[in-house]
Amino acid sequence: MLVELHVKDFAIIDEVTLRLEPGLNVLTGETGAGKSILVDAVAVLVGGRADVEMIRAGAERALIEGLFYLDEPTRALLSPILEQHGLLDEGPMGELVLSREIRQGGRHVARVNGRLVPLHALKEIGQVLVDIHGQTEHLSLLRAREQLELLDRYAGVGELRAALAERVARWRAVRREIEQLRQDEREKARRVDLLRFQIEEIEAARLREGEEEALLQERNRLANAEQLAQLADALYRALYEGEGEAPAALDRLSEGARALQALARIDPVFRPYLETMEGLIAQVEDLARTVRDYREGIEFNPRRLVQIEERLDLIRRLQRKYGDTIPEILAYAQRAKRELETLLHAEERLGELEEEAERLLREIGELGMQLSRQRQAAAERLAREVEAQLADLRMAGARFTVALERTPDEEGAYADGARWAFDATGLDRITFLIAPNIGEGLRPLARIASGGETSRLMLALKVALAQADPVPTLIFDEIDQGIGGRVGAVVGEKLWRLARHHQVLCVTHLPQLAGFGDAHFKVEKHVIGERTVARVTQLEGEERVAELAQMLGGTGRAAVQSAREILEYVARVKTGEAPRPSARRRSV
Repeated sequence: MLVELHVKDFAIIDEVTLRLEPGLNVLTGETGAGKSILVDAVAVLVGGRADVEMIRAGAERALIEGLFYLDEPTRALLSPILEQHGLLDEGPMGELVLSREIRQGGRHVARVNGRLVPLHALKEIGQVLVDIHGQTEHLSLLRAREQLELLDRYAGVGELRAALAERVARWRAVRREIEQLRQDEREKARRVDLLRFQIEEIEAARLREGEEEALLQERNRLANAEQLAQLADALYRALYEGEGEAPAALDRLSEGARALQALARIDPVFRPYLETMEGLIAQVEDLARTVRDYREGIEFNPRRLVQIEERLDLIRRLQRKYGDTIPEILAYAQRAKRELETLLHAEERLGELEEEAERLLREIGELGMQLSRQRQAAAERLAREVEAQLADLRMAGARFTVALERTPDEEGAYADGARWAFDATGLDRITFLIAPNIGEGLRPLARIASGGETSRLMLALKVALAQADPVPTLIFDEIDQGIGGRVGAVVGEKLWRLARHHQVLCVTHLPQLAGFGDAHFKVEKHVIGERTVARVTQLEGEERVAELAQMLGGTGRAAVQSAREILEYVARVKTGEAPRPSARRRSV
């Protein structure tokens, strides 16, 4: 939910911090006080259109920040989006901070948990967190894709949809392989010749793993044979033969061993070192033999050096074509063999794939029809429930239905004796249709009139879909336009019940609606130093009674008494002691 909203230098707001509560939050105040400006600020925060004209006069920038607490379902919906934009591990677990700056000159900045993000990322995140009713660009229920998602959640067909999506994914993979096999025959022939040449070239080289490293070492020895022989001879003479009058190291060690033995016979403290000395002599003898053998094995072979250079040149040519290392070249050859095998057996494989594609199309059609039947049943239940909600909201003549349509497709899935277009969601195209008034034809929800009528339609849908709708924070602006106090009480109760599943923020002029708020905020305009500023105050106790009385039209004893009666009635409704209000008209 939206826990805190901070707005600075936005329109007439100099600086306001609004700490919202779970449940139903209501904003009241005189017309023009700035209530809808706060809604506009949230719209900008979640990726809506921003303009430099929104910056408060005299300021360099406008700043809007929002702190959201995320429950487990919301985190699950957001995780793929956050991961896609590298934001998954940013910020405390369960919290998300969105911010938006509008700067003079038109350069705007969006941040998530302090990190700069593109506007489309902020918008993706915002659509998961907030629905604003009264600002068309934020009405998720106007999006056909969202209508389908909501109907399917309402119908509880998640497992069936997952099974269908799995078949569609497999069918698409099969189709890609079929298209690959159906390449132009000339191109296929050229590819076969190329693959054969590449395989033969690699196999003719008879490469072995580790060969390059061994050749480089051998080349190094051959190229430096004279110097290696000189160094090995000098080391051997120093160890074993000696140089001129200088004795060999082994002779000096033997002389030292004899002296150590004499010492040990006199003083036993040296006895432990006799074994050490013997070991040193043995190691030097072993090293001397190794150096001698190495010296004698050094080969002065220019012909072999040329052969090695030619072999290394061959390896480098193959590396430039097929891979940086011998294992990569050999792996390329294996892939080429598999591709060549596929191309040579393309007709056989093509037949197998086409059979599989046909089988999958029949399975997709069968699952799609099962899904359609369950959607149709859910759509009828939803229509009855929405129309009942609309009747409560003084729209008793309104009709609502869900249109399920399929599109014929000669290459589509088999179902109901025909072939139909499909995607991972099934065969259906879903449209919410509404006729707000008696005598009007059904039209798509996206084309209905704006204002209070729209808001009430959205409220009816939101109440009916409350369990299926995942958006945690719902904002209703001007939902009470054109309705009276009796319907206002109905709307207030519906919003309060809706707030059991969502956080709800409602801008209202009706005291009967405002009375249902779990938290009540008053927005006021003040003139300070020849500047108009907006202020927001959370009302409780007598302050709230006074505000409701003023909304009723006065501050006299009767208005105050009526305000108290509203709050008392709301308290009884919330505890189940009062009958639910109704705005339905009886027929005569």
